[in-house]
Amino acid sequence: MAEAHTREFRAETRKVLNILTHSLYTNREIFLRELLSNASDALEKVRFMQSKGESLRDADLPLEIRITLDKENKILSVADTGIGMTEEEMIENLGTIAKSGSEQFLKDREKDAPQSEGSAESTEEADKAEPNAEATNVEEEDRLAPDDAPRSDASQIIGRFGVGFYSVFMVADKVEVTSVSAQGDGAAHVWTSNGSGTFTIRELSGDEAKDLKRGTTVKAWLKEDASDFLEKFRIESVIRRHSNFLPFPILVDGERFNTTPALWREPKFSIKKEQYDDFYRYLTYDSKASLDVIHLSVDAPVQFTTLIFIPDSEQDLFREQRDEWGLDLYVRRVLIAKDNHDLIPNYLAFLKGVVDTEDLPLNISRETLQENVVLRKISQTIVRQVLSHLERMAKNDKEKYAAFWKLHGKYFKFAFNDFVYRDRVAPLMRFATTWTPEGGAQGKDAELTSFDEYLSRMKADQKHIWYIAAPSREAALLNPHFERFRRKGIEALILTDAVDEFALEGLGKYRDHEFKTVEQAAAADLDAFPDVEDAAPAAAPLEEEDKASFDKLVERMKAILGDQVKGVRVSDRLAGSPALLASEDGVSSSMEKFMRVMQKDDSIPKKILELNPDHPLLRALLRIYKADPENGLVENITRNLFDNTLLLDGYLNDPYAMAERSLKLMGEAAGWYADLRKL
Repeated sequence: MAEAHTREFRAETRKVLNILTHSLYTNREIFLRELLSNASDALEKVRFMQSKGESLRDADLPLEIRITLDKENKILSVADTGIGMTEEEMIENLGTIAKSGSEQFLKDREKDAPQSEGSAESTEEADKAEPNAEATNVEEEDRLAPDDAPRSDASQIIGRFGVGFYSVFMVADKVEVTSVSAQGDGAAHVWTSNGSGTFTIRELSGDEAKDLKRGTTVKAWLKEDASDFLEKFRIESVIRRHSNFLPFPILVDGERFNTTPALWREPKFSIKKEQYDDFYRYLTYDSKASLDVIHLSVDAPVQFTTLIFIPDSEQDLFREQRDEWGLDLYVRRVLIAKDNHDLIPNYLAFLKGVVDTEDLPLNISRETLQENVVLRKISQTIVRQVLSHLERMAKNDKEKYAAFWKLHGKYFKFAFNDFVYRDRVAPLMRFATTWTPEGGAQGKDAELTSFDEYLSRMKADQKHIWYIAAPSREAALLNPHFERFRRKGIEALILTDAVDEFALEGLGKYRDHEFKTVEQAAAADLDAFPDVEDAAPAAAPLEEEDKASFDKLVERMKAILGDQVKGVRVSDRLAGSPALLASEDGVSSSMEKFMRVMQKDDSIPKKILELNPDHPLLRALLRIYKADPENGLVENITRNLFDNTLLLDGYLNDPYAMAERSLKLMGEAAGWYADLRKL
């Protein structure tokens, strides 16, 4: 047996090693991800050298990774048939923290590699360009470079061997690395350390070396509290979570575990819908297939591939699933971050999928991203491509787009605060409307409309895009504020979601037409438009004497309601209802409700009660008042009328008092009817 040579880690290396094994990683299972990544690096180097026709030791060995679990001796082994290491390389790569064999391999190869025309320059120029400039905007999928063949270039190498490797000491008391270099016919060597101050290296010969083939084996004697990593199911879960898409077979005690291919790296033209569906179910556990797929391969300004799915099932991102969104971020098939929020904005949170990049710099532990500028460039490209995809869908497949909006529109509306893409997201928004096409559905199944469709139906000289906030289409059509619009045949968007009004206020306008709530409509906004032919005939105007009496009735009603209202006045906007409540500051009822909820204010706001002097109820009340200003009916009807306006406005806090007054009035009305008919 050859003599073992003991060496000491450098002082600064010992300090870094202590941090690596005790502090830097927050999840101990990461050690297996690092070992598998290093093994994949070693295999990738062999595949690269084979593609160049270079001579290799044990050339017929399959490129694979084998994990062996020895429960009796508490040893976990990770073996690869990769490039291996000489004694000098083991000292250099394993004896020095932050020394990367993969990094040196890349540097050596790049010295002789001719630079492709414009590659460095174009990347540099792209980095300097504006994020949304045409130079960096890959708008059409057909312009994206296809990833139509397995890559064998050196850029596929993941590793930072000599950094992540030391995470194994989080779970191991002792580590032994046996390696045989793929180049030349040198001897095998074994590197051993307990992760403290020293390591030993010795040459293997005789029986110890006779069965050894090209590659590296890492044996870890696990700590007592890490024995769960000797269970097959535990290893399988780590592989599935972090390393399932490595391009080489991973076998655990002879059984292959990574059987799902990295579908995003396959050429699009060779993938069938069933494959996309299977991968989507694997990724999300959704029982349904996805509604649509976006498959991209991008070379500039950042190199990455992505496979994005639009689910065909509703998400709950406001409550239970509010943190379960984002795309899975991979670096050369190795999972770095699950549900990464930086890759897509919140209004695309419904998307599911993966992003695999070649260019992402990572910190020493691979758990914290080092350069967010790369992520921002990836995100900008993804957003542009998703918007382009939705634009094509809205234009070419309206039925599918309607299904998309029904499922995910409530999230997409939050795009109103994306100032970069505001002009692109606005045409994609859809809202309910008071307009009904001939023979079209009504109620909750009514067709939604875009801003462009609304503009195509606008009245001549109409300046505003009108909207009304209501819990349903039926409620909007019955809203007193909408009566004059219905009389004039003017359409209004119906805002049924809490975010809708914020979205329209955030957008401000669309193609020079400002958004405006029907509650803010003045008579001058509508007077220029003629009544539609089927509008109900207007009541005869009041005589001058009745006008004076009605003014006095208004004062009487104001006195009855007291400080419950800011005032009582004659309305110029009502056509069919007797009264409505108006805000003096012009804030819509729905927005006011939202702000009061945010302030935890459940009191009833004081508003102005507007009266319709042409309504039969007010005409009857005027006759009662003229006959006897102190008649108790005046007060009862006034209070009931106010209760009804509160109910329609969503602010009635005392239904019992309203019910009592209503029953009293119904009793009196029934008595009058019986007396009149002499029943």
